[in-house]
Amino acid sequence: MGCGLGKSEPLLKICHKAISAALLIQRWYRQHVARLEMRRRCTWNIFQSIEYAGEQDQIKLYNYFGFLMDHFTPASSERNLISHIFRKNEICLDTEWERYFCYKSIEVTKSYTGPHLTFPMTFCGVSKLVEAFKHKEQLHARYVLQLLGETWRLLRTFPNISHVIACHPKPITICGDLHGHLEDLLLIFYKNGLPSSDKPYVFNGDFVDRGKNSLEILLTLFGFLLVYPNDVHLNRGNHEDHIVNLRYGFTKEVLGKYRVHGKKILKLLQMIFSWLPLATVIDNKVLIVHGGISDTTDLDKIARVDRQKYASALRPPKMKVHGCMTKMNENREREACGQVEGRRRVCSLTYHSSAPDHRHDLPRRSLNNTPVCSKLDLSVDEKLNSRCRLSGFDQARCELKKSDSYLESKTTETDLDEWKQIVDVLWSDPMPQNGCIPNEVRGGGCYWGPDVTEEVLRRNNLQLLIRSHECKQDGYEFCHNRRVITIFSASNYYEVGSNRGAFIRMGPDLVPHFIQYQASTTCRELTLRQSVGWTERSALQALREQLFVHRSDLISAFQEFDPSNKGMISVTHWASTTERVLNLGLPWRVLRPQLVSSTQHGMMDYQQWIKELSITEPKLEISDNSILDTMYKNHSNLETIFRIIDTDHSGLISFKEFHQTWELLRSHLKTEISAKAIADLAQSIDFNKDGSIDINEFLEAFRLVDISAHN
Repeated sequence: MGCGLGKSEPLLKICHKAISAALLIQRWYRQHVARLEMRRRCTWNIFQSIEYAGEQDQIKLYNYFGFLMDHFTPASSERNLISHIFRKNEICLDTEWERYFCYKSIEVTKSYTGPHLTFPMTFCGVSKLVEAFKHKEQLHARYVLQLLGETWRLLRTFPNISHVIACHPKPITICGDLHGHLEDLLLIFYKNGLPSSDKPYVFNGDFVDRGKNSLEILLTLFGFLLVYPNDVHLNRGNHEDHIVNLRYGFTKEVLGKYRVHGKKILKLLQMIFSWLPLATVIDNKVLIVHGGISDTTDLDKIARVDRQKYASALRPPKMKVHGCMTKMNENREREACGQVEGRRRVCSLTYHSSAPDHRHDLPRRSLNNTPVCSKLDLSVDEKLNSRCRLSGFDQARCELKKSDSYLESKTTETDLDEWKQIVDVLWSDPMPQNGCIPNEVRGGGCYWGPDVTEEVLRRNNLQLLIRSHECKQDGYEFCHNRRVITIFSASNYYEVGSNRGAFIRMGPDLVPHFIQYQASTTCRELTLRQSVGWTERSALQALREQLFVHRSDLISAFQEFDPSNKGMISVTHWASTTERVLNLGLPWRVLRPQLVSSTQHGMMDYQQWIKELSITEPKLEISDNSILDTMYKNHSNLETIFRIIDTDHSGLISFKEFHQTWELLRSHLKTEISAKAIADLAQSIDFNKDGSIDINEFLEAFRLVDISAHN
């Protein structure tokens, strides 16, 4: 007995050491995973903040264009440049449609080796189309127009809200944003099967933009829709909007793939987008919308909306009450004229909120920063002229277009309410707090809380809300006591390894089952540490570009804390000032080690830091260097204006049109840019010296290179 105990003592010591070592390893591993998770979340915040900042810029620019349309005379040059993007779907009659799009006159030559389509579409035909797209083949323009035309005819027969029944033999598959990621759609079909009468699908909007194969995704989905109109359901997303497409790549994609017939394809797609249903309901219990809801969401009103009127949900209806502009237009003008302090305080499109919020207790301000209530005794002309002066416009050009504002468009309260219903459905996001407030981060829709979810679901006898609109790291996310699901189907959305994609299978029990995936084989081979490092480098590169283009503003702001001009400021001042200038809502002190190479005693050399951002730019020979800062900071806005001015979609604009592009941007930003500086820039960008500016020359002039990414 004694000997046995003696022999067991060393064994106990060994076990104790082994357990201690295991606990030490476990503690180290947990710390390692926690650090990786913190890095991943910071990376995610960078990507998302830059994405939402771009959406805000898009809405602000469009609001400015709306201001020009509402208040400039029809003969003004600025108004003429942009008026075509505000036209309604004027080609609606079948006879006019047939004459305008006339796909029958387009010949399919013998040299064409892509897929051939026959109509009416069959499952076999769409399957061959999917195979062709898988092998990067391009569909002939004749077939594209014919397929889109058939889709347009079919969509006009659909209600605003599609109703679906979940049966036991055929569960419903629900997909979120695809954003031009064809590889994700093909992977979904591989894992889940092609759409059919036994395999119904709901695709929840945002099929286009950002990815390279948006058109292929649309043609594939429309093909299956034509074959199975009762089993394939497409909801509209906020990116099914021709104005948004100007900025985020879909317009560029279509014109690049179809140079001859691209303009007709885009026009037809604009009409199709306006006819897409706004929601889908499964078994009268599950509501599926792209963005979300608000405290004023009314499904009965949504069901009655004349949805095709809203080719762009960004354009609110014009409305006048007793000669004074409505609050909605007042706010939009204030936004258009630059009265927004910081990116995080941008007004949302609809502006309304019933939730208590101290920001809304303050008196609303007009353009000259005096309370609106004190200006009510002014005439419309006086108010307008005041706004024009503050915006930097010539007062003579700002006559109120009475015929345009009062006679051409008679908008009622019903129209305004309809528009708000659509914007909230397409643009809103959930938040953890109760209430409903304007979505100041995106600039459109609202943030709604768990109490709003409960009320809307209770009022409509629903049990679950499924929405998309937000990229999630795991492809899906529950919130609001598991009454709201966000589903996102585009994997690697920001960068390879940034997120998984997912889709939902739902049977008659209405219990969601999630299937996750990663379309990139490269990412599947990476370890967690490698994946986080890959996406972190990409995010930091994007952030450095943002810092670089704002370098002049940053230096000016830093100098406020450097009165002796020694070039040194504290890290605290660096972090607060950088946030004040960029307004991205990022944890700058946490990011400081990745962005600032060295500090001494809590101080940093900000001038040296600006030099070390490792960004190079093309050498443009111009007399005024200040125009370069404006150019880089507003690259996306300039490209959007370029594509708007290029009305024939030729990819070329003249020097005169280029000057008008800058005039629009100058008025929007309320900044002074000399005509000579613009002329010098045009000459410098015209690399081939043909007297016009090509879109490729235009984009090359703005290309920034992160040297550190190539070393």
